[in-house]
Amino acid sequence: MSSTNDPAAHALDRFLLAMPKMELHCHLFGTVRRQTFAELNRRAGAPLTDDEVSGFYTRGEKPVGVLRVLRSLDAQLVRSAADLHRLTLEYLEDAAAHNVRYAEFFWNPTGTVQASGIPYAAAQDAIVQAIRDAERPFGIIGRLIAAVDREASPQAAAEMVEWVAAYRCDEVIGIGIDYRENDRPPELFAQAYQDARRAGLKTTAHAGEFGMPWTNVRTALDLLQVDRIDHGYTVVDNPAFAQQCAERGVLFTVVPTNSYYLRTLSPERWALDHPIRRMPGLGLRIHPNTDDPTLHHVTPTGAWQMMVRDFGFGLDDLRGFMHNGLEGAWIDDTQRRRWNAEWSTAFDVLRAAFCKSLASSSPHLS
Repeated sequence: MSSTNDPAAHALDRFLLAMPKMELHCHLFGTVRRQTFAELNRRAGAPLTDDEVSGFYTRGEKPVGVLRVLRSLDAQLVRSAADLHRLTLEYLEDAAAHNVRYAEFFWNPTGTVQASGIPYAAAQDAIVQAIRDAERPFGIIGRLIAAVDREASPQAAAEMVEWVAAYRCDEVIGIGIDYRENDRPPELFAQAYQDARRAGLKTTAHAGEFGMPWTNVRTALDLLQVDRIDHGYTVVDNPAFAQQCAERGVLFTVVPTNSYYLRTLSPERWALDHPIRRMPGLGLRIHPNTDDPTLHHVTPTGAWQMMVRDFGFGLDDLRGFMHNGLEGAWIDDTQRRRWNAEWSTAFDVLRAAFCKSLASSSPHLS
């Protein structure tokens, strides 16, 4: 939230906190509370030093990314299905505190099975039970996306899809693909995606994330036939292709705190040159998300704040982004229509209160 004494900034903070939200791009292992991480590390006999743990949760001017943290959880700290239940419940509680009403979040089964040694069925059951345990007390609906580990083999990806298909339940709705995109193009995993579609699963893919070419986005859409794109920033490098994506109504789940651009663009130019700023102007549908909130030092509210303060979007834009998420979420049409109506009303009521507050505190701005 804002640390300034500016009444307008505080009013905006209140508005953004209260608005109804969904998360469509968040990784379970990127949500781990620092205290929980430290407790898991102590329980494991402190394989990581205090300095290493502190480094994992330090985000400097040039962040180095979070993949090493996720690998440490798999390889050294997460050792039981109960751990996965705890992480999931804590994530959903934290998201709900920011009025996230619906969350589709990623989990990497290959790492859990191969590195943590937890059988797939037990791991999925624990996460799903946490989703159910969170719904009533926290008022949040959770849905799980099983993510392909793109640093593993295509065969491992296909095997993972087999696990998901064999243990289908309502809370597990699709597959995605994550980890380092460099040298691991989408086409390597065509078989896994074909199998997932055949099993009736929804699909998404991280593409165009690490400055990788826009052709990775095209491959994900045309070969993998995904329903939406995670990140996808380099689509702006080819305006003709971006127009095709706009005409197709592709949803891009963007992340304002994405490490790559914070690391590669200068602080003076970061917000001005970031592709997110350009995407709506190309007709692209975007929706802001946290990705790895505790590691990125961002909350769901904070991600929306950045859309205003860093990228210069207005309230009309935010309303549109909210509806983009509703249209791209993997929910049934009855629920979509209901939430479209309810969330629109809530947004407009909050907006009116915000504008009234702004006018009374800063009459010269009204």
